[in-house]
Amino acid sequence: MNLTDEYIPIAALNQYDYCPHRYWRMFEAGEFTDNEYTIEGTSLHDRVHQFGTTNQGEIWQIRSIWLKSEQYQVIGKADLIEAEGGKFYPIEYKRGKKGEWGNDALQVCAQALCLEEMTGQEIALGYLYYAQSHQRQGVEISRELREEAIAILQKIRQISQTGEIPKPNYSKRCKGCSLSQNCLPQATKKVNTYHEEP
Repeated sequence: MNLTDEYIPIAALNQYDYCPHRYWRMFEAGEFTDNEYTIEGTSLHDRVHQFGTTNQGEIWQIRSIWLKSEQYQVIGKADLIEAEGGKFYPIEYKRGKKGEWGNDALQVCAQALCLEEMTGQEIALGYLYYAQSHQRQGVEISRELREEAIAILQKIRQISQTGEIPKPNYSKRCKGCSLSQNCLPQATKKVNTYHEEP
């Protein structure tokens, strides 16, 4: 999937921040392998992605709505958008109890960037809803988070334009990655260590 002249999927920011090599395998090479975590996540999103609107008192909710930004050339489906008192909040559903890494917040930030362009309003806050704990975690759409999201969009665009393949880098995150058997980052690390030894 070449993104040179296309919109970047919002989910690509999440995957790139988790691991640039994983992003490349999924969005550039078109590889994907399920594991227990991806199956659980897919099941959760299948339940959430039933388009519809509801009112919860003063809160208006719309599920499974497409968001797009012409400025950043990014597009994706939001799990839930809430509006209260004229303010909008993107809410992204995730499996588990709480995110260990910052990649989920970047996905919410990208949704906020799209919402700002679509509504003309500044989005200051979003949420992550973790299915196992049934709790929301606030995400401040800060200047720093915005800059990080925009920088990642630029890196993704560069990879697509140059054909560069980010190298696999072994870390704790590999344990939960469904594609770790494809890139074998631990084996690569051992080979590199072997070459570095005198």
